Amino acid sequence: MPKAKLRHVALGGRPDDVEHSFYEALHKGDLAQLMNCWAEEEEIVCVHPGGPRLIGSGAIRSAFEALFAHGPVLAHPEQVHKIESLASAVHHLVERIDIHTPAGPQKAWVVVTNVFHKTPQGWRMVAHHASPGTASDIAAAVSAPAVLH
Repeated sequence: MPKAKLRHVALGGRPDDVEHSFYEALHKGDLAQLMNCWAEEEEIVCVHPGGPRLIGSGAIRSAFEALFAHGPVLAHPEQVHKIESLASAVHHLVERIDIHTPAGPQKAWVVVTNVFHKTPQGWRMVAHHASPGTASDIAAAVSAPAVLH
């Protein structure tokens, strides 16, 4: 996909479009698409589960490049809770990560906060903070009803 097309897909018209493009890039192991989701600012920050705080696009790119060296990441956002305003959005969610192991398919759970700002280039991610999920996060993700009534 040409870079201009990726930028359009990544920015979209809403933070949801950027988040969708981010998870799509994880599923494909597409570093260029993933980096197009991030703001072009050196203050952007990323924390992977159990990892250090990464500040700036160079550090974030290197971390995802190393992660993708092992293949794509099959992370599925669930239980998305959104707080949105005119120029910023915070999405708190639980990621279900499908892992293929020699013992067969496994699932991991990660608690995530994604922060988006409306920049001159459009909506972009400025923070992605992921922490290992707890037993209660897993129980809530597994037992949560699809429709609340």
